[in-house]
Amino acid sequence: MKKLMLCAATYLFMFLPYVKVKADVVMVAPTIGVNNQIAAKYNQINFGSCEKLDYEVFDKAYRGYVNLYNAGKLNTDKQILTICDFSKSSSKYRLWILDLKTNEVLVNDYVAHGQGSGDEFAMAFSNQENSHQSSLGFYVTGEVYMGDHGRSLRLNGMDNGFNNAAYDRSIVVHGADYVNPSFVASQHRLGRSWGCPAVSNKVIGKVINTIQDKTCLFIYYPQKKYLQTAYWLNKKIDHMPGDNSYSNLAFAAPMKRDTVIVYEQNGLQQELAKQYSPLSLPLL
Repeated sequence: MKKLMLCAATYLFMFLPYVKVKADVVMVAPTIGVNNQIAAKYNQINFGSCEKLDYEVFDKAYRGYVNLYNAGKLNTDKQILTICDFSKSSSKYRLWILDLKTNEVLVNDYVAHGQGSGDEFAMAFSNQENSHQSSLGFYVTGEVYMGDHGRSLRLNGMDNGFNNAAYDRSIVVHGADYVNPSFVASQHRLGRSWGCPAVSNKVIGKVINTIQDKTCLFIYYPQKKYLQTAYWLNKKIDHMPGDNSYSNLAFAAPMKRDTVIVYEQNGLQQELAKQYSPLSLPLL
């Protein structure tokens, strides 16, 4: 019986390249869950002097990004995630373009919402033609073209019922004169578009060059219906990009109140574990 248990334990540890545990813990199904991996990615991003993106918004944006990535909807050579946080005032920087390969913020700037969505704050959202409202959800960037606002970037809405009419509505990324600090200083808000996530003419070239070719753009607002029903946001993540671990496994509950599970993978160690001197168990 003891030999059988030893064989089972050895087989279990083969799933991890390196594990650290406190001596009195009981290890079962070791892995780092999706939540921990998202938190780790957020903590790796160097925001520097940029406005720091709220973790709650990043969490949702990254979940949808991963699901679109795993579904083959995105360009895997450009791991770019663009986030528009429309829960914030338009007088604030609420656009982030993140390079998930280098963990850098490439752009942090203003972005306008639609006239029909509100004044300083976006409050209403629509998928309807002529609503002049912004549309929530995940987009995949399309082709670059020359339009009424100059060089612009088409968007393909991926969330049925929320933004899938974006292409037909001509919801695009474009530059606009009303997106600048002078307008904010005089009006206490940005100017507004007809539903497009419009950016400053000073950054439109960099924005398009960075996010074109099938990258992910996410427009966020804490609307209950969207958060509860949107497909790409709520789809269970099968695996994280570049991760071969079994992300759907989890630790069992400790057998004693003072039992602590300590684990390390890909350089991530839980904060709770740092106060302990772990016992290293390398693979045989």
